[in-house]
Amino acid sequence: MHWLTYPFTTDFFLRALLGGSLVAVICGVVGTWVVIRGMAFLGEAIGHGMLPGVAVATIAGAPAVVGGAASAIVMTALISALQRRGRLSYDTSIGMLFVAMLSLGVIIVSHSRSFATDATAMLFGDILAMNDGDLIGLLSAAAVTVLIAAALHRSFVAAAFDARIAQTLGLRPHTAQLALVGLVTLAVVSSYQAVGSLLVVGLLLAPAVAAAPWTFRIPARMITASAFGVLAVGLGLLCSWYAGTAAGASIAAAAIALAVISTLTSHLIVWMRRRAATPALDLAPLPVSASPSGK
Repeated sequence: MHWLTYPFTTDFFLRALLGGSLVAVICGVVGTWVVIRGMAFLGEAIGHGMLPGVAVATIAGAPAVVGGAASAIVMTALISALQRRGRLSYDTSIGMLFVAMLSLGVIIVSHSRSFATDATAMLFGDILAMNDGDLIGLLSAAAVTVLIAAALHRSFVAAAFDARIAQTLGLRPHTAQLALVGLVTLAVVSSYQAVGSLLVVGLLLAPAVAAAPWTFRIPARMITASAFGVLAVGLGLLCSWYAGTAAGASIAAAAIALAVISTLTSHLIVWMRRRAATPALDLAPLPVSASPSGK
């Protein structure tokens, strides 16, 4: 949605900025691990896996986020079951369920003749419509995300680099993996209203990518990624107001732009440092007395 639908008032803007900032914190913390562990496809799949639940909840008159959360949890459980009991690889299981859930969501949406507006909000978010209940829910989700990430930090680190060592140290890498998948699910579901199911991966990945060149420790990267996410939210909302564009898409585009700018800037700084550290070659001709012939 954009500002043509909602009046530009301080109340609307502050609610959207606060809600988007909470989403940025959640995605900054979880997105750091998503980038480190290479779990981008899982986040994309869970985002699309929400569609059937959101569609059913909307048709039934229930809160869309409740249906989306239920659908995302079901998909996460099915991915885990297929990987554990079947012979399919992790990405193959995700890919099959991704297509299945997306197809089911489209079928449900197409079966309802009065779903156009709701489908737009479902796919691209409606951050401008946040109320006090949404903000409280996001604050709770952010608190849970930070607490779990802090409590299981050692397990996450050990499982990311060597699951066997993590098992030897008693850090339970399988439990850490399940907890991380749960955090990804929580991040996708909580970001649903802000940027929608199609754009949530951009907010998960882009701030973490933008933060990577400037940090060396994982907690610092989480904080920096959250800051980049908050900046993307602010820039996206301002762009939406002045350009009349969709708020969710503008936020996702701003996050991607910041990631590109951050990466290019870091490469430029590295290039300039290497150039400055390379001694210049003196190409001036040797004096006659220093010539090899001595003449």
